Formats: sequence, structure tokens, C-alpha cells
Amino acid sequence: MLLRSLSAIALAGACSLWVSVASAQDPAASLEPREVRAWLMRIHQAANHHNFQGTFVVSAGGSVSSARIAHYCDGRNQFERVESLDGQMRRVFRHNNVVHTLWPQNKLALVEQRESMSSFPALLQGGDDRIVDSYDVRSLGNDRVAGHEAHVLHLRPKDAHRFGYRLWADRVSGLLLRAEVLGERDEVIESSAFSDVVIGVKAQPESVLQPMTRLEGYRVLRPALTPTRLEDEGWSLRTPLSGFRQVSCIKRPLEAGADAGRTSVPEVLQSIYSDGLTYVSVFIEPFNAGRHGKPIQTSIGATQTMTRRQGDWWVTVVGDVPLATLRMFVGALERRK
Repeated sequence: MLLRSLSAIALAGACSLWVSVASAQDPAASLEPREVRAWLMRIHQAANHHNFQGTFVVSAGGSVSSARIAHYCDGRNQFERVESLDGQMRRVFRHNNVVHTLWPQNKLALVEQRESMSSFPALLQGGDDRIVDSYDVRSLGNDRVAGHEAHVLHLRPKDAHRFGYRLWADRVSGLLLRAEVLGERDEVIESSAFSDVVIGVKAQPESVLQPMTRLEGYRVLRPALTPTRLEDEGWSLRTPLSGFRQVSCIKRPLEAGADAGRTSVPEVLQSIYSDGLTYVSVFIEPFNAGRHGKPIQTSIGATQTMTRRQGDWWVTVVGDVPLATLRMFVGALERRK
């Protein structure tokens, strides 16, 4: 569950930064906050505003999967298509914030509005300066990934509430070429990397827009998403976790194909928190003895999941953070009414 793209950020002084870092005497030199922001925003900007296509591989929890990706930017519009290469065929098409996920074998299509994307090679929340409050960032010098010269950054967490990262960014464009999530001893617990990528390809928006309009024969699900506030739904976080802040809160029907006008359909509340780099999602739904069993804790790569019953409610917390962090979120969740 490595993290996806957002809005454009202008970058000032990027060229001089690349020169100064590349010529640093210490290959593991600490970066100043302004340098950190420039590096990370350049990575963020590249994922949104460069045209590229390639194949990337994700390794997590002992399993490996791969996908083909193509991303185009035409002025203020973004177009993206992702096709899984392993397991059940799945294709994702995105035009700005409209996302179509298609499962051709099942003839099923899910159409959603997404305010943010959070998967490789997009990684950051745009314009978020709080990363330096939670991570120490060091330059590790140069390397090569998929035939491209890259500069390597090491993001070490300042506390035990989050994982560390190593990032490989293309020296010319800033595009993220490889990302590793690191445990407390800097061991790799999840990685995403391009095995091949071409940067600067010709934009082909029609290759994204045409499949989004050809849904004949598909069962199309359009879940109704309702923006809300955690407090308005009778909940609060008693002591918000340091470094994390709420970035989204919505309600959606538990039945994906339910009509928006049916008031009897139970809903799930989703509140999302971020430290600018990683995310934690809190899901709250009515407890159902037929669907909800014993509380569980699972770990797949960097992604941790925790569930438990809280009175008449069932709480699920998911995030690319240590399990102890999820416990703190669950422990701070409080029913107000």
C-alpha cells in the first residue's frame, strides 16, 4: 500500500539544489528543511506533471506483483492507466480525480471520485512541510535504477510511530524510481521499483479516456461518498497522535452497489490521517455478529491492519505504520453520543 499523486507544486531553486547535493563531501549528509522540501516536492511534481510509462514491481510480505503504468499530463489535466500483470486482471484508468477500476473477467467496474492518490510512484501530500517534523532526511549519494541515474534519500523517523524510507529519484526529472519502507533496524519490509521506465513519452490521453466510456456489458458500481466530520458522526480522537492530522472524512454505503437514496443501507465512516508521507485510515461501521468475528491483527509488508468491537460498533484501522501506532489510534477513538 505505497502511497498516490495529488496537485501541482511550483519548485524554486531546484537546479542549484541538485548541484549542491551531488557535490556534497559527505555521502550521508543531513539536509536543511528547505532542501528537504525542495527534494520531496520535486518528486511529487514529477509524478504529476511528467509523461512516463513503464513496469513497476512491488515486493511485500513475501509476495511479488507487477503492473504496467502510463501517466500523461496535458496542461492541467492528468491521465493515468495501470494494468496488473499478476493474478486476476485489473485495469485502473484515471482522469484527474475520476477513477475507473475494471475487472474484465467479472465484467465489473467501480467508478469513484478520489481526492488523492497514494501509490507508487506518487508518494507525498503536496505542499506538506510537516515531514521535517517527523523525519530526519539525509542524502545517500547517487545510484542507478532501471537504467536511470538517481539520487538516494534516507528518511529516518524521529519516533517509533512510523517507518523509515529510502527513496531513489531520477536526477533529471525527479521521478521516483524506487522506494523502500524500512523497519526499526533499517531492514526492508516493502519495496516498489521500476524495472523499466521511459520518461518524456508523447501524451496519449485517448488511451485513458476511451476505455472509461466503454462500459457496455459491465456492472457499474458508483458508491455514494458523503463528506462529513468525525465529530458530527459522534466520534473523536481523544489524543491525536503526534505528527498526524486528519486529511479526509467520508461516509459510504457498506453495499457497494446500493442506491444512494436507500436510507436503510448501513454506512461505513472512514477518517484518514497523514503525517505528510504515510497514511492511517480508521473505518467505523455498525457491529454485525454475522459479518464480524474476533478482533484481528495482521501484517503484510508495511501494511498493518487491526480490528476490534467497540460497543455497538466495529472499528478497523489500516496503515503503513507500526502496529503499536494503530493501537494508539484505536485507544484514542472515543464515542461521544
